[in-house]
Amino acid sequence: MSTRAKLWLFPALLYTVFVLWYTDLGGPLSSGEVDEFIEVMTNNGIAPERVDYYAQFLRNDSGRQFLMVNNLDMNDHPPIVKGAPANADADTLLGLYMEHMIPELLKRACHPVLMGPAVYSAIDIAGIENGQAWTDTAVLRYRSRRSFMEIISNPAILGPHDFKLAALDKTIAYPMETDLYLGDPRLLLALILLALTALIDSWLISRNGMQRAHLK
Repeated sequence: MSTRAKLWLFPALLYTVFVLWYTDLGGPLSSGEVDEFIEVMTNNGIAPERVDYYAQFLRNDSGRQFLMVNNLDMNDHPPIVKGAPANADADTLLGLYMEHMIPELLKRACHPVLMGPAVYSAIDIAGIENGQAWTDTAVLRYRSRRSFMEIISNPAILGPHDFKLAALDKTIAYPMETDLYLGDPRLLLALILLALTALIDSWLISRNGMQRAHLK
């Protein structure tokens, strides 16, 4: 195999491995999987109405990735939560929650997409009460509804979730599937690998051309 062939083969293999890990190829959740998640949530003590709400979300699965949009209003005076420092503020409590969440997210190719503070109150608002003030926004990418349920149905997350609830005065979180997502790491990685490999390939061609000219 030539040097140039090896050069193009390595990033192709690297990209293939990444895509296989980053993409849920299992398709939409089956009825059996949905029933299993319902059973787990019920055994975890989730209220029946919440279980039914999640079940509808699962039965409508498209098999695609989705983004969870979180509008957050941090609590200026959070209550005392068992397991947290006595005078923990909202940022500390949310940090304790994310300490448990981040490992669960990353090992399933789920991750934050963007996070940041609101710089002003709501510019446009209609049809909702108490929706003027928000302090932060976070958008998280989930590989699939399957991965999402594996995380939230994990009993180890139920306790730390109390940290999140205590940190917030109010929140709205809803899932969306993208029609346009230019920040998809699969696209970005493809462009980066293609650009780097092409540059190295061009350099090899130029070097080989110079060597042949020198031999003449």
